[in-house]
Amino acid sequence: MPRPDLPPATAPMRLATTVRPYDWGSVTALPRLFGTEPTGEPQAELWMGAHPGAPSTVGDVPLGELIAHDPAATLGDPVAARFGGELPYLLKVLAIERPLSLQVHPTTEQAQAGFAAENARGIPLDDRTRTYKDASHKPEMVCALTPFHGLCGFRDPAATAALLDRLGVAGLRPWIDALTGGEPGQALREVFAAMLDDAAGPLRAEVERALLKVSPDAEDELAPYAGIARDYPGDPGIAAALLLNHVDLAPGQALYLGAGVPHAYLGGIGVEIMANSDNVLRCGLTSKHVDVPELMRVVDFAPTAPHLVEPAQDAPGAYAYRPPAPEFALTRHELTGESGHELPGGVPQIVLCVEGEARLGDELVLRPGESAFVPAAVPSVTLSGKGTAYRAEPGAFTK
Repeated sequence: MPRPDLPPATAPMRLATTVRPYDWGSVTALPRLFGTEPTGEPQAELWMGAHPGAPSTVGDVPLGELIAHDPAATLGDPVAARFGGELPYLLKVLAIERPLSLQVHPTTEQAQAGFAAENARGIPLDDRTRTYKDASHKPEMVCALTPFHGLCGFRDPAATAALLDRLGVAGLRPWIDALTGGEPGQALREVFAAMLDDAAGPLRAEVERALLKVSPDAEDELAPYAGIARDYPGDPGIAAALLLNHVDLAPGQALYLGAGVPHAYLGGIGVEIMANSDNVLRCGLTSKHVDVPELMRVVDFAPTAPHLVEPAQDAPGAYAYRPPAPEFALTRHELTGESGHELPGGVPQIVLCVEGEARLGDELVLRPGESAFVPAAVPSVTLSGKGTAYRAEPGAFTK
């Protein structure tokens, strides 16, 4: 039965959204980008979606409630069937002032097992010691709005051995030898575990002192890790971070992270899209819950290069990022004030304006930081204006 208090899913709907004030966030970056007043506290993540941790609303109605009332109209039958009647993605804007936690995300099977086990133990969902917040995996992709850098995946062990050798710390020799003398995955597992072990505390302190001699602004391969040492003094994750590739993204470049890939974002502003999950396993560089044993079980120790996602130009001014995840795809729309971009119907979409002005149809105008949900029942809509907008949709159903 239709509910008179719910807006009909026949036109784009403006979203009210939440900013998460995590301690690694910038106080000024999002206000500067979106033309809003600083609050005096970090503004780390702007969330757009239906995740219960910070659901967007249409008027006073949570987006998840609107979707649950009429999945066919809001999601479309194929998406509703594929993803259990839920919006499959979560869209964010990240504003990173100092490094995020050194972390990894589980596979679907690992998430389901971990979520069930913690439920069976009676751990409340809002308990600080809870590791699994839901039963979903959490592949993700970040597209840089400003110069953006982070750590992603294990570097080739021989290259890491050479990097450690440059620190001039005699006690690192057993780790250096392990990285050059064994099967790569096993060597990385052994050294990573040793670096996080409490017994390595004195050696980690030597590594930290060596890194503090390097300027974080220097043209030096060690510079990003020197910055981490300054931001997180005494943290076990400083040494472990040295095992990971450093990656720089220019504006418009995108990085994809699948299950098991260790990573930490270090700085910059980016649009991030992921499966609708909040499952994060951490081992350092954080004030949040750390679960090293579970993280060790989930991490993929194979050395890998960062997975950059090259956009395909679908139409003039429309650049589509399609990572290997069925839950999400992202399109960057460069709007020139001339002809608009026709958006497809039949799938649930979120449109976010990051610069200038974006117009959906004839009536809904978005300015920087504002977003809208386009239900699947909307047959098509024109995106126009002058500026830059990002559009999220399910990847498995992207045309």
